[in-house]
Amino acid sequence: MSPPPPRAETGTLAAYLDAGVPANLTNDRGDTLVMLAAYHGHADAVTALLERGAEADRANDRGQTPLAGAVFKGEEAVIRALLAGGADPNAGTPSAVDTARMFAKADLLELFGAR
Repeated sequence: MSPPPPRAETGTLAAYLDAGVPANLTNDRGDTLVMLAAYHGHADAVTALLERGAEADRANDRGQTPLAGAVFKGEEAVIRALLAGGADPNAGTPSAVDTARMFAKADLLELFGAR
């Protein structure tokens, strides 16, 4: 199955990043743009951010990573985009592996190379 086409908003986001907005910009809870895009299912925005230097594993103030958030939300396209961008399934608290275990997502555990 092919990924959905990029959203128009992703082009706007990319233009802001290319103009100098920091790729690792955070809100008051430490959520990066990658975390917010991942949590809301915007795989194309995640890819655009990672291509522009955003950290795939940067945890928020609660120790959560974008990959763990995507696992929690069941966002398969985002999970794949984060893994392609170098995200570590063992980073964060709880990690993406821990989250997959919590929700009995055997397919994701296999994808992460975990048991």
